[in-house]
Amino acid sequence: MRITSTSCICPVLVCLCFVQRCYGAAHHGSIKVTRNQTKHIEGETEVHHRPKRGWVWNQFFVLEEHMGPDPQYVGKLHSNSDKGDGSVKYILTGEGAGTIFIIDDTTGDIHSTKSLDREQKTHYVLHAQAIDRRTNKPLEPESEFIIKVQDINDNAPKFTDGPYVVTVPEMSEMGTSVLQVTATDADDPTYGNSARVVYSILQGQPYFSVDPKTGVIRTALHNMDREAREHYSVVIQAKDMAGQVGGLSGSTTVNITLTDVNDNPPRFPQKHYQLYVPESAQVGSAVGKIKANDADAGSNADMKYTIINGDGSGVFSISTDKETREGILSLKKPLNYEKKKSYTLNIEGANTHLDFRFSHLGPFKDVTMLKVIVGDVDEPPLFTMPSYVMEVYENAKIGTAVGTVTAQDPDTANSLVRYFIDHNTEDNRYFTIDASTGTVKTAKIFDREETPWYNITVAASEIGLCESVTESQNGPRTGHNTPDAQYPLVYFADNPGLVSHVPVGVRILDVNDNPPELAREYDVVVCENAKPGQVIQTITATDKDNSANGARFHFSLDEGLSLNPNFTLRDNEDNTASILTRRRRYSRTSQDIYYLPVLISDGGVPPLSSSSTLTIRVCACERDGRVRTCHAEAFLSSAGLSTGALIAILLCVVILLVFSLAIVVLFITLRRSKKEPLIISEEDVRENVVTYDDEGGGEEDTEAFDITALRNPSAAEELKYRRDVRPEVKHVARHHPSSSLDSINVQEFIKQRLAEADLDPSVPPYDSLQTYAYEGHRSETGSISSLDSATTHSDQDYNYLGDWGPEFKKLAELYGEIESERTT
Repeated sequence: MRITSTSCICPVLVCLCFVQRCYGAAHHGSIKVTRNQTKHIEGETEVHHRPKRGWVWNQFFVLEEHMGPDPQYVGKLHSNSDKGDGSVKYILTGEGAGTIFIIDDTTGDIHSTKSLDREQKTHYVLHAQAIDRRTNKPLEPESEFIIKVQDINDNAPKFTDGPYVVTVPEMSEMGTSVLQVTATDADDPTYGNSARVVYSILQGQPYFSVDPKTGVIRTALHNMDREAREHYSVVIQAKDMAGQVGGLSGSTTVNITLTDVNDNPPRFPQKHYQLYVPESAQVGSAVGKIKANDADAGSNADMKYTIINGDGSGVFSISTDKETREGILSLKKPLNYEKKKSYTLNIEGANTHLDFRFSHLGPFKDVTMLKVIVGDVDEPPLFTMPSYVMEVYENAKIGTAVGTVTAQDPDTANSLVRYFIDHNTEDNRYFTIDASTGTVKTAKIFDREETPWYNITVAASEIGLCESVTESQNGPRTGHNTPDAQYPLVYFADNPGLVSHVPVGVRILDVNDNPPELAREYDVVVCENAKPGQVIQTITATDKDNSANGARFHFSLDEGLSLNPNFTLRDNEDNTASILTRRRRYSRTSQDIYYLPVLISDGGVPPLSSSSTLTIRVCACERDGRVRTCHAEAFLSSAGLSTGALIAILLCVVILLVFSLAIVVLFITLRRSKKEPLIISEEDVRENVVTYDDEGGGEEDTEAFDITALRNPSAAEELKYRRDVRPEVKHVARHHPSSSLDSINVQEFIKQRLAEADLDPSVPPYDSLQTYAYEGHRSETGSISSLDSATTHSDQDYNYLGDWGPEFKKLAELYGEIESERTT
């Protein structure tokens, strides 16, 4: 807020400048007095004078927010060197010099050209200097002074944090502190009352009050109830100038909410309730809801419902829904209208979070009575048993009665019941049931050994009276046609919604219809050196029937046959039997197989029996009873050889095999000793097999060996033996027509020698090394010879050479030996 110049007194601040001049007077002589010098007077001692200041002024002030048309006068600068003749020039520098503050360089008057705001800048620091206008030399040293901006009340108090949102618990004591608000004033707090703020309440009485000095808001009433009023809007005013008239003010809003406390007990709207529950309600299902009202909110309204007494406490249970705070009544046991038609329950609802400060407002619980009326509904038939187990013998005729199921209508009407079997598939109907009596009968012949148990489901439904009408003669149903005759029409129908089911298990009982048989195929062996009465085999039997008809087996020999002179049977009476020998020594040469018929019977009613034949083989055994052979000697016996002859033949065969093996080993050893490779060491590998001790000059050096032998094929016609192995057969000299040296083609010569080597019958069936000095033209792909790689160990597997046939047999042996030497 700006204040005009007419509303206040603007003091004129003038710099008072004093200039002291000294004039000399002659008393008995002249005396010269100069500034800052010592005066000498005759007959007097020397006197010292203090030098005077060059600048004299007071502190300058300027009012803020000046709105006049002319610049505002600030003050005047004056130096004691100024004689008033204009020779002194005043210069102003520093903050705002030349822009905000200007000076008359002759008179020293300072003016403010702009409106200033103290809240932006409180003072300005400037520097003043007086210089000689003619010489521009300083007459006085530069001095510093301050221009202060004088404050006016142009800023209203402000609440920087408003509006405010605050809570206070309900039922609080009067004077409870709610919030402290603070307003700030940008004016100068050290000058006047412009920044002195007082607080007052404009809206919110008589519920709240505010401290005028501190701004603390407090409750002004006792026991403010949230349930009566929850929200309050309070307006607080802050006014400067200590609240006097003409002061500036600002306001803010404080939104106050009363928080809840548990000061209200729960209450049921009614003291008596009535609930209808049909008797068909499922156990565990919710059958009703009840709720007690609580005026509190949040956790203060949480409650728990319980059944405290009543005859239905064992039939019903109650739980609390935490979201809706309702009591959920559930069924614990099934209802039966015919047994009990109503129940009475006393239900209590109590708070779970109590505040003992308000216990005098309690008790914080309430009780109501609930009467449950059981409704009669048409129930499905009820079977006398939860499940049935029936039995029937296997092989029973179709239509044999298995058992009977019974169901009754539990309602007072006691309707008729119809029975039927709930078939899973149409083609799997093994039983039928009488619809009226519930008697279950067989529909197929059963085999216990195939399926010993059947599970079926029997259903029962009520047969209700659907309609009973009379027909007149217009629609006779029975053939009577008298004019006044009326015929009652009554028919029954099933109620598909009233069907009950019961599981029925049918056990197929066993009859003795399977004869016993051997448990497995036995391989019976008798030794040639067996003794009489020796057990050679123990046999067992099995029966498909159960233990009642097949647990006891009896073993015997077929009585219809003559007495067996070789073997007999002994029943061990533990469902096993032993086969024994009846004589000493058996001979495979005379008979190697015997057949023994065994008769097995069970202990069922009637008993069943079967006959099985055991095959007994005669074998040669060791002394300890181990079987040595059963067929080899019998085969040789047909040739008329005895045991001693057989042993002699086997011994000769062994000797021949050992001798042949020795010959083969000797042959292989000799063959290996004959092979003397030119390459003595694996490390010594060269392109030219001929070894020289001197170093040549490379390929251009032709004096290292005689090349005429290569150029003269005739000289090479003499017998040359292979140098890789020692020759075993003398080579027959071959004579060829001589040719001139110049007409011989070396390449054709080499091909001719290669062909001769391939066709030579004395050459063994393995690769040989033919050495020639002719290198031929250089191959672009390099050498494919394996000579250079002889000194390096290769990981290549040469076992596949053995699969290439007899032509590569020797090569496979050579590489096999190299690999064996490397591994060893």
